[in-house]
Amino acid sequence: MRHSFLLIFLKILGVWGSLGSCISPKALPYLQDKSYTTNKPVEVTNTAGLYRVQAHDVLSIRVQSVQAELNELFNITDTRAILGSDPGTLFLSGYAVDEEGRINLPTVGRLKVGGLTLTQVQALVQQQVSGFVRGANVLVKLLSFKLTILGEVRNPGRYFVYNEQATLLEGLSLAGDLTEFVNRRTIKLIRPTSTGSAVVLIDLTDPALLRSPYYFLLPNDVLYVEPVRARTGRGNAGNLGLVFAGISSVVLLLSYLKFR
Repeated sequence: MRHSFLLIFLKILGVWGSLGSCISPKALPYLQDKSYTTNKPVEVTNTAGLYRVQAHDVLSIRVQSVQAELNELFNITDTRAILGSDPGTLFLSGYAVDEEGRINLPTVGRLKVGGLTLTQVQALVQQQVSGFVRGANVLVKLLSFKLTILGEVRNPGRYFVYNEQATLLEGLSLAGDLTEFVNRRTIKLIRPTSTGSAVVLIDLTDPALLRSPYYFLLPNDVLYVEPVRARTGRGNAGNLGLVFAGISSVVLLLSYLKFR
């Protein structure tokens, strides 16, 4: 009788150990709002801010005109590199913005582009290049839109965005989305500033996220996804389960030998 009671007690402890690693399904969905229905969409207004070029950015500048030989003076970025090469190749073949916010264009010289939007940079470069190339059309793109996503995601790492705009959800999708062992209310967004870094906590379960200025990511943003306690304690819970299972086996064996 005593052995049976001990066996039941140990099995209960084993069940508790396994339950310690479970996450409530209610904590997993994004953008939880009871007003969402299948009948009528809920409209949310949010406008992405215009990105302004900063030091260490890398720009692709392409000049198009009927004077092909003059175009090549400026087109250091090969189209084949854009379509088929890795980001490192693009970095080496683009125009890097220096600490003073300037780029160095062949023939034109140094241009101040720091603090300008990409549209403004394009207009400035076209104005300057038109003095050397007749009927020139200039295209400017940002090559260095880089995101770093760390922590409890399926594929942590560094990702390049070939677009002028990316949302928080798009960024997480690049890393394969979150695992189930995440507190979705405390995602850390680390954003570089002119004086260092700024950190803000993102709540993925709050539908107000769609109206937040942090819904849109900026180049060089870092997302850190912190695991919940159940994840960090998962190994201990598993080890305890093995210990309880071993003890249970010993008790069963002793009971069998005693009453045989």
